[in-house]
Amino acid sequence: MTAIVRRTAARPAPIKGQASPAFPYINRELSSLEFQHRVLFEARDERNPLLERVKFLAIFASNMDEFFQIRVSGLMEQAEAHAAPAAPGERPAAEQLAAIRTRFRELMTERREIFERICADLSAAGIHIVDYADVPKHHATLRQRFIDEVYPVLTPLAVDPGHPFPYISTLSLSLAIRMEDPDAAEERFARVKVPPVLPRFLEIEPNRFVLLEQIIAANLDMLFSGMTILETHFFRVTRDADLELQEDEADDLMLALEEELRRRRFGEAVRLEIDKAMPSSMRKILERGVGVDADDCYEIHGMLDHTGLWQIAGLDRPDLKLPPYSPVIPPRLVPLDEDEPADVFAAIREGDILVHHPYESFAASTQRFIAQAATDSEVLSIKMTLYRTSGDSPIIRDLISAAERGKQVVVLVEIKARFDEEANITWARKLEHAGAHVVYGLVGLKTHSKTVLVVRREGSALRRYVHIGTGNYNPGTARLYTDLGLLSCRPELGADVSDLFNVLTGLSRQRDFRRLIVAPMNLRTWILEMIQRETDHALAGRKARIVLKLNSLVDPACVAALYAADQAGVKVDLIIRGICSLWPGVPGVSEGIQVRSIVGQYLEHSRVFSFANGGRSELYIGSADLMERNLDRRVEAIVPIEDPEGRARIESALEIMLVDDRRSWQLGPDATYRRTEEINGRPGSIDTFETLKDQTAEMVAVALVAPHRPHAGRGSLDPRA
Repeated sequence: MTAIVRRTAARPAPIKGQASPAFPYINRELSSLEFQHRVLFEARDERNPLLERVKFLAIFASNMDEFFQIRVSGLMEQAEAHAAPAAPGERPAAEQLAAIRTRFRELMTERREIFERICADLSAAGIHIVDYADVPKHHATLRQRFIDEVYPVLTPLAVDPGHPFPYISTLSLSLAIRMEDPDAAEERFARVKVPPVLPRFLEIEPNRFVLLEQIIAANLDMLFSGMTILETHFFRVTRDADLELQEDEADDLMLALEEELRRRRFGEAVRLEIDKAMPSSMRKILERGVGVDADDCYEIHGMLDHTGLWQIAGLDRPDLKLPPYSPVIPPRLVPLDEDEPADVFAAIREGDILVHHPYESFAASTQRFIAQAATDSEVLSIKMTLYRTSGDSPIIRDLISAAERGKQVVVLVEIKARFDEEANITWARKLEHAGAHVVYGLVGLKTHSKTVLVVRREGSALRRYVHIGTGNYNPGTARLYTDLGLLSCRPELGADVSDLFNVLTGLSRQRDFRRLIVAPMNLRTWILEMIQRETDHALAGRKARIVLKLNSLVDPACVAALYAADQAGVKVDLIIRGICSLWPGVPGVSEGIQVRSIVGQYLEHSRVFSFANGGRSELYIGSADLMERNLDRRVEAIVPIEDPEGRARIESALEIMLVDDRRSWQLGPDATYRRTEEINGRPGSIDTFETLKDQTAEMVAVALVAPHRPHAGRGSLDPRA
């Protein structure tokens, strides 16, 4: 490995929860929690519309649920097995868990303050979340609604020698009830689950809501007739949801996965949330019954499970939301006839098309590409990798239609995509039923690449069209996530994607490709070589710069290589939305590296790799983050962007993010994030999302009136999707 330190300098003392500075490496799990803190800030920021702030509270809650289900559960297994830390200088799992528990409790305190502020702001805007006790005039009506709408779906479960402690399903909200049997003069304990099939908030007047669990608690006498209710408290359990699939031992991967999904419901408990007022006696009953230590029991002030706030965020109050945004149609895909969609294949033959979602329409570009392929009589085959898609996916419908029309349709459905396993199994079976060839993934690997290959007969020859992107083929998330995609018919890319599908569906062992960089074959080698090349350029006095835009940077070898590049004089700018284990600003190691995180209106999801290369810059996009799983245990695809217009657009977007002072955070030498606004001491004025919206709209407007475009003179054509 290239030496990390080229000159000697003092290093900072270790920060609580971080790794030893002998190899400056920020703990992955604590870095993840700091990303959640940045999400939580968006709920606090009063410049965001009120219901957008509510939405961020729900996102934060959902993210934390997944963090405990996957990351904390994994650490608990490591701690139980006394496993050695995987990362250099990393702390043992038990110490990491202690730091996580402390930080999580701090975040819960902050969340409580934000929620109380938001509730006050909602009330001022005419939306009221009220306590059941504060609306006595509605009690009779609510009791009748309880009888009609709630009571029939409740199942009280007693705990006594004849009734063992009931199984508590993961993420379910429950009532713990202590009561007295007057006949036996004994106390009893019972649990009632709040039905997830019912709305969490019941509207008692227009825009006036009461929590469902409070209504249930107020009417327990109907469930426990003849008993005296002594006290009621709310609690919630989170369980291990990480699958332990032994792929190499499975005769049928889908059947094995379905069995493992059934077992997931019974994973070990990793978190118990209880309301603050719960007495210690009841808490101990729950800890024993659920199977958690006291350290993993968290007292919550007020409302448990903020994922229920999606209901409030979805209220029809456009005045409290961001203005609706309609993505523009990429200029070369704007239809000449308003009654006929554009010919995507003809547009691609003019040259590569770069699309940037959600600023540009997914429906009019990527989705249209697949839809046209499904109906075009000259298209012979469609091959696609599918990691996640929407529940009512028009893309799946188009693939089914193509198969029913007799086209060869091959879909690699990654049935191991976390939390989408059941949906992907359903889609796989529907595709198979329609006659498509379905592959379920490779043993030991997840297929995370975003690729489509269309083979079309054109005259006496065949032409291959491809889409290679950074995001899932999901029309829903394409409106919420920023992603990049390349549509091309360059022969070398078509050949590469063909070869990739031969690897995915057959027995090909190909490792080298013409233009694609593919994990796990050569992506790790490539990225380290590219960083080393910039290092060599800097040492030779040539122009050297690295800009990486990723979701996560964790891989130790990549971190070490970037440290070496910085010490050689390479300008390193990192735009890392989420987890970043690289520690910037450490003297003698990383003092020149800048790390930014952009959090705001959209989820930054695209991955971009930019290298100055001594003045002959190269730019790549793809599906991979710099994590060991992406480099070594997933199928990923990275593609160079060679079209000058596409390169210019990506480079411009990167530079906007590097000067953003409204949505950006900067990681400092103390391993903490601060808002750029705070660092600058003034409110920010450059907002990545708003700037890119404006630039994209301007690009389309200019392109539609450019004389070399087929759309010249169509200035009245609405370029909105």
